[in-house]
Amino acid sequence: MSLLELMLVVALVAILSAIAVPGYSAYQERARVAQAARDIGEISQRIERFRTAQLRLPDALDEVGEDDRIDPWGRGYVYYNYDADETPDPTRRDRNLRPLNTDYDLYSVGKDGASHKQVSHRTSDDDVIRALDGSFIGRGEDF
Repeated sequence: MSLLELMLVVALVAILSAIAVPGYSAYQERARVAQAARDIGEISQRIERFRTAQLRLPDALDEVGEDDRIDPWGRGYVYYNYDADETPDPTRRDRNLRPLNTDYDLYSVGKDGASHKQVSHRTSDDDVIRALDGSFIGRGEDF
């Protein structure tokens, strides 16, 4: 094998790697978002079962046994019961400043770990949210 052939093989491997790595990274991110959406759906079901049995929403996720579940990026899910009346108001809102839900917020802060009260803000693009009282579960940028 000559040096020229070896350099050609190395260049070909580098080109293939440059194409494959971003595609694989995007695939991994889509899988993480899908897992977070499934988790939010499961937690929502537990919250609804709790509401049916107790006739109220839980004050925290530990009441439904979900306090130790972490999202695919290694952070806990964020839950806020609208009846808690916290100050300042942490209610998440859409681009028209309407609340995303009427009962509670449940979301993951996503890959960057940052979030904003308004989901149309750039820091909330990667958040995986529950909106429209559970009719939508997905990325903030898709809402």
